Amino acid sequence: MTPVSYFPYKNNKMFVEDIAISDIAQQVQTPFYCYSSTAIETSFQDYQLAFSNQDALVCYAVKANSNQAVLATLAKLGSGADVVSMGEIRRAITAGIPANKIVYSGVAKTQEEISYALTLGIFQFNVESEPELELISKVATSLNKTAAIAFRINPNVCAQTHEKISTGKAENKFGVPISKARLAYKQAASLPGIKVQGVDVHIGSQLTNLAPFKEAYQHIAELVVDLRADGHDISVIDVGGGLGITYLDEVIPSKQTYADLVHAQLGHLNCKIIIEPGRSLVGNAGILVSSVVFVKNGEERQFLMLDAGMNDLVRPSMYDAYHEIIAVNKSNDTLKTYDVVGPVCETGDTFAKARQVHESEAGDLIAILSSGAYGAVMSSGYNTRMLAPEVMVKGNEFAIVRKRPSYEEIIKQDITPNWL
Repeated sequence: MTPVSYFPYKNNKMFVEDIAISDIAQQVQTPFYCYSSTAIETSFQDYQLAFSNQDALVCYAVKANSNQAVLATLAKLGSGADVVSMGEIRRAITAGIPANKIVYSGVAKTQEEISYALTLGIFQFNVESEPELELISKVATSLNKTAAIAFRINPNVCAQTHEKISTGKAENKFGVPISKARLAYKQAASLPGIKVQGVDVHIGSQLTNLAPFKEAYQHIAELVVDLRADGHDISVIDVGGGLGITYLDEVIPSKQTYADLVHAQLGHLNCKIIIEPGRSLVGNAGILVSSVVFVKNGEERQFLMLDAGMNDLVRPSMYDAYHEIIAVNKSNDTLKTYDVVGPVCETGDTFAKARQVHESEAGDLIAILSSGAYGAVMSSGYNTRMLAPEVMVKGNEFAIVRKRPSYEEIIKQDITPNWL
């Protein structure tokens, strides 16, 4: 799905479903995030259809976009949740995702978080290390509970993606090295309060090539055979997430092709399959809408200065990530080359350099595409800027699903000590 597929132009005006973006902007001051409910639903249903001939559960990776409206939309379709914190567990439960559809990942789970998850009765802990395993055993025993676990296996496979979102190489902090896996499972089987039930692997994010998946799953299939020979009842394989989206011109394998690969590599093991998509469900279902504040003529280039900044969307600054940047209303056909920048007091507050955008002037609306994943969830109040509100659209209706805080609300979060 291309970035503009869910945000088409009608008479040179950008729409989301049946509403013009400019109509929303008249009621919601820029910058704001805008999500298509139908786009999220369609992407999820594509996964359900692709894996329909397998015993599979889609567990949405909450970290991609944790807004309650997004989670509730997916919960109604039967989604589970892949979470990495107690806060994400609470969000998933509040949105209607049942505990028995929650898998808990994350490299530094605390005693409090483990206790909370055990009390709820989540489906599985994806254990990242032997010390974590020992803590889960201790907490489970103290609560007279049994924790179902899978070790997250690091297969030392290069995901062929950005180094900061690659998680399956030996140098990464995630998981247990596959060379130590059998010893780790032996330890798990010996501990009280632990039920060994699965194997987990997640090698990275924004994969556009299935070859790394194939290599990783081949290793996992061999490991499952070995673990069963060791006497472990392995009934679940969590294949992770990571299928990419189109930001510019990337060609992404279809969800069906991906599902067929999973079945080809792992189907003979007769395990329940857990899939953890995040970006591929919500990434192209959202945009960041901003206004042009100034067009500045520099000595060497022109700057398109927006009211959205790196605090609203950090990916270009953090990852050198590419996002399409286009005019919401195409009032002319003239393209000009701009550095597209924000108002934050950092040179890194740059969305694009030397990018061709429709000729713009102050007040024009600009859309930064493919912002539904790792956009609002990674935003901050740097420079005491108000968090951008989030809007969700369904048909010809829209709702503000996270409001913009006031300056008073922001400042009141601080507490002045009594000596002042």
